[in-house]
Amino acid sequence: MADLGFNEHHQNEVINYMRFARSKRALRLKTIDSCFQDLKDSRLIEETYTVDEVSDMLDGLQVLVRGEVEMELINTAHTNVLLLRQLFSQAEKFYLRLQTDISELENRELLEQVAEFEKTDFKPNSKVNQESNKPKLAPLNEGGVSELLQKEISRLQEEKDKLKSRLRTLESQAMSALDDKSKAERALKDLQKNQGDQQEIANLEDTVAAMQADFEKTLNANVASQKDLQDNLVSAKHDLLRVQEQLSLAEKEMEKKFQQTAAYRNMKEILTKKNDQIKELRKRLQRYESDE
Repeated sequence: MADLGFNEHHQNEVINYMRFARSKRALRLKTIDSCFQDLKDSRLIEETYTVDEVSDMLDGLQVLVRGEVEMELINTAHTNVLLLRQLFSQAEKFYLRLQTDISELENRELLEQVAEFEKTDFKPNSKVNQESNKPKLAPLNEGGVSELLQKEISRLQEEKDKLKSRLRTLESQAMSALDDKSKAERALKDLQKNQGDQQEIANLEDTVAAMQADFEKTLNANVASQKDLQDNLVSAKHDLLRVQEQLSLAEKEMEKKFQQTAAYRNMKEILTKKNDQIKELRKRLQRYESDE
């Protein structure tokens, strides 16, 4: 199998797109075949034809085939634009700036590799199969937007757990500080009762005030950290839901477009009208020849 330079995940995405393009191409070729078959069934009913009649049939067939080919080329171009739009949108979410090299689209060597890859019916060779059977580490950032968001949520959850553990440690320290504060207050009362040393009492009051200020500062800092973490988790979940909704809408839109094709019906209607006109002209010509 030709080596297109993709990792396993991206290669699967390329295969899915090539299968989609091949199915659309086969459908269009089938429609073109129907144009020729309808011409044979509806117009080639006489043994002899004039040059004008043959030219008229070929002109009509040319219009139909040209319309089908043009429609397929336009649809392919528009489909590629939608595919690029998806890729650029995903890249922008992670602040990536993608660039394209139009000259590479006419690289014959690369085009031959793609053709060779399609000829294999997207089946890897035995060497690739052997390598795929070996255990591999999951590639980083290869699970799509949803997986990346899930990893970010997991990372934030780990940080939250660490902060909770730190908060419990600080709470333990705060309780110890409260115990020290209570001991200091009891010592202060004992000094007030048993001693008249105001300087010692003032020092103890300053110590208690400083310990209380440190305790409140620690609690406030932990409360703020926990609130920021919760906000980040909520924001990440909202981003995940929004991305999932966008993916669902894109899939529904693609399925709807794939199921809608009116090209064949339009050709059938045009061909039927043309046959009716030819039959009417033949009747008039027979009447004219009879009159003469």
